[in-house]
Amino acid sequence: MPKSKLLFVLIDGVGDVAVPELNHKTPLQTAHIPWMDKLASSGLNGLMDSVEPGLACGSDTAHMSLLGYNPRQYYRGRGAFETMGAGLDMIPGDIAFKSNFAYIDKATGIVLSRRADRHFEGLGPTLCAALDGIILPSFPNHTVAVKYATEHRCGVRVRGPNLTDEITGTDPLKDNLPLVLCEPTTNSPDAKMTSKLINELSNEFYNVLSKHPINSDRKKAGKNPANCVLLRGCGSCINIPSIYALHGLKSFLIAPTCIIAGLGMTAGMDILSVHGATGDYHTDFDAKADAAFKALTGPVYDFGFLHIKAVDDAGHDRNVSLKVSFLEKIDEMIGSLVTRLSEVEMANDEKYTIIVTSDHSTPVLYGDHSCEPVPFCICSVEDCVRGQQSDLTIEFNETEAAKGSLGRFCGDQVMKIAKSYMAINK
Repeated sequence: MPKSKLLFVLIDGVGDVAVPELNHKTPLQTAHIPWMDKLASSGLNGLMDSVEPGLACGSDTAHMSLLGYNPRQYYRGRGAFETMGAGLDMIPGDIAFKSNFAYIDKATGIVLSRRADRHFEGLGPTLCAALDGIILPSFPNHTVAVKYATEHRCGVRVRGPNLTDEITGTDPLKDNLPLVLCEPTTNSPDAKMTSKLINELSNEFYNVLSKHPINSDRKKAGKNPANCVLLRGCGSCINIPSIYALHGLKSFLIAPTCIIAGLGMTAGMDILSVHGATGDYHTDFDAKADAAFKALTGPVYDFGFLHIKAVDDAGHDRNVSLKVSFLEKIDEMIGSLVTRLSEVEMANDEKYTIIVTSDHSTPVLYGDHSCEPVPFCICSVEDCVRGQQSDLTIEFNETEAAKGSLGRFCGDQVMKIAKSYMAINK
């Protein structure tokens, strides 16, 4: 019997709403995406709520659900994922944050810009090195580690006795709002102590950054100084079954964003490093496709997860034309993968199945995640190449997916659907 393998292509933030600028169509309806349309017309389709209907979820909770982990059972904040993905180890008792370099007016306490600069790759590592190992005067038994992640982000880990993730962060979530004071979310002594520690850490970060030569140069150049670190999504280590234990699949993950890489590490997936896969507008789609193809067609893996971020950034930046353009580039990448996998199928005793979907919608009109369901398609490479009609869906977009035979379902059903489909199509 042929060996069956699965490639999961997740296009972060792909879903959208009708855009007046696009004649009241969505970017997916507007973009020229013949390969995604071909997969949709030859496969099974539906609308998916990543976690549950009506929830505008984050990428981390969405990915947990899609991979078969109930976020309401396991989720302990995104900070640990970001920090592990950035390269800092986590042990039980540690807490960590997904953090932004931001610009604050210290006199007023107002965070003027939550992102000091999206293009931060040349500065971030240097600033992180200045913060790494910072001393907390009131907490001499605790240590702080900081490591650069991507764009304006870094991972921050705190290690020491009696820490808890039962605290708020310091991020106001929108520009021109006051920096949030970290507060305990329970009445436990550990939560009260940890919140005091984090407020001191926030102040110490400011003291170092405000005097750093990089920020002096930025102010002289008329740029926002990166003088604040917003501490977001406090999280601790979680212990979950591996993907292999849960699904019987040996898996790899290609995800240049640290938060998704950290989640993959937690789930026991092999993280493949791909040169040029930057997780931003400059990412090399061809390099990611090459790495996914080589790994999936090799002898080790039967499940590959390919995460693509740029479309989500375009949604956050409210850039309509850029979102359409990236969808078209990704479609070319998918076409190349389908073609190459088809050639391997004909030469070897293997069957390949592809899923194309998203973790959430990021409408360009909103500039943020929203609760609209996303299109979902699963199709065998063989059926796609043969071009046979499978259900009533003929294009890959939000409205066509609603005609699909899978109906509307939640993300925790995805791996069940995938394994059933693969078993039928062996």
